[in-house]
Amino acid sequence: MNLSHLHHKTICVQCTNVWNKHDKSVIPYLLRSDFTFRGSLGPTKTGHAEFAEYVDFVHQALGAYQCDILDLVVEGHQCFARMRFSGTHRADFMGFKPTGKQVEWLGAALFSFQDGLVADLWVLGDVHGLLQLLERTASNSAGTC
Repeated sequence: MNLSHLHHKTICVQCTNVWNKHDKSVIPYLLRSDFTFRGSLGPTKTGHAEFAEYVDFVHQALGAYQCDILDLVVEGHQCFARMRFSGTHRADFMGFKPTGKQVEWLGAALFSFQDGLVADLWVLGDVHGLLQLLERTASNSAGTC
């Protein structure tokens, strides 16, 4: 593995701290100022501020949110990661009232680099599986007092 591949891999792992520690202070050190983000749960975001708002949106809905890299492949100026996303459903999310239950879904992320920073992040999560899980947990919660 060459140094740029090692650098890209390190940046990808550090990006999980934005999510796992809800640490938006590292965003300028990891992402270009004109960074673009396309996540499964909403529209495309551009720049640090819009991405930070998306991070807050996810954390408001899902307590103890975690974003785990399960596999990471580096090729040229890109990294591809198999991901697991999880958290406690604590606020309105995807049309469902909070259940207080743990939710988890899998996804994939493609990080594209320019000048040593992430220029674009494309995330595709198993939203269908997540919706099915939310439906099950909502119906299970409906019968409890």
